[in-house]
Amino acid sequence: MIYSVGVGRTAELPFKVLEVQPTPNPNAVKLLLDRVIADRPMSFLNPASGNEHPIASRLFAVTGVSGLLLLGDFVTVTKQPEARWPDITKKVEQALAAL
Repeated sequence: MIYSVGVGRTAELPFKVLEVQPTPNPNAVKLLLDRVIADRPMSFLNPASGNEHPIASRLFAVTGVSGLLLLGDFVTVTKQPEARWPDITKKVEQALAAL
C-alpha cells in the first residue's frame, strides 16, 4: 500500500519502529521509525480528528491512545493517564507494521 505523507510525497507501508524514547511528559513517547512518515507536522489531538487519516485512524484504534503527532521519521503517541505503556507501545508497533 502507498499512502500520502505530505505534499507530493508518498511512502510504502508498513513502518518499522526502531526505538521508543521517553519524553518529558510521562503520558507521551516518541517512536522513531525506519523512514519518513510525514514531511510536515500532523497533529491529532483526539480520535475524532484522525478519522479521515489512514495512519492516525489505525493508531487511535489502539485502546488508550489519546493524541498523535506525525513528523519526519517519528510518531509521538500520547496516552490516557490510566493506560499502561507496555500494552500501548506493543499494539502501536503492530498497527504500524500491519499498514
